[in-house]
Amino acid sequence: MLLLSQRGDAAARLETAESQRRPIAPLSESFPGMTVEDAYEIQLVNIRRKLAAGDEVRGHKVGLSAIVMQQMMGVDEPDYGHLLSSMELHEDLPVDLSRYCYPRVEVEIGFVLGADLPGEECTEYDVLAAAERVVPALELIDSRIREWRITIVDTVADNASSAGYVIGDGAPVDGLDLTMIDATLFRGDAVIAAGRSDAVLGNPATSVAWLARKVSPYGVRLRAGHLVLPGSCTRAIDVLPDSSYTAKFSGLGSVSLSFV
Repeated sequence: MLLLSQRGDAAARLETAESQRRPIAPLSESFPGMTVEDAYEIQLVNIRRKLAAGDEVRGHKVGLSAIVMQQMMGVDEPDYGHLLSSMELHEDLPVDLSRYCYPRVEVEIGFVLGADLPGEECTEYDVLAAAERVVPALELIDSRIREWRITIVDTVADNASSAGYVIGDGAPVDGLDLTMIDATLFRGDAVIAAGRSDAVLGNPATSVAWLARKVSPYGVRLRAGHLVLPGSCTRAIDVLPDSSYTAKFSGLGSVSLSFV
């Protein structure tokens, strides 16, 4: 467990790394006693700073939803981060790669909530009832930790390596089998990754329900209008300069991002 001053120091290092695009050494090495609880508090220090500067929470993301990723990180549950208004990207506006350190794209099935979710008792059924629509999404992840040399505490402190997101129109949840949505990622016209929605804890709605329960003890609720990204259907893909990426989903449509 870290002292409050150490948490503040760690948060300041991450903030500087992000603002100056200068990655830092792993916090797990610089602060050997850091716990996951410390890491979430460090994440919140920087989220509160951004909100005070005028940013807004637009939702949350779940990371490490694949069992293989949890095993690699030595944890037995996912992690989460915040989605902010400053992170919103657009299909018709190329993304400037110089804003990021080590950007990667992930293919996600997002949930736009039409009603607040319950907290500690939230179930998959609550998620389905509250979802206004399910949307095709690309998440842009990035690490302010040098060369992605991250442990669980590094990525949690770094807002679960969040950097940006774009969503498509999507469809109502009724009539969709959330466990059977095929996802294919293209770079230009070439297929570079593929997966299926059940890679996300067996069902993406399970991931959203987990998140609602996880954040409830901290007084956080997943609210109507929020976007929730439950985890990637495919492996993360390094972004190349002057490239474009399109994720296509069976029964759900597609979404694209381009980079310069």
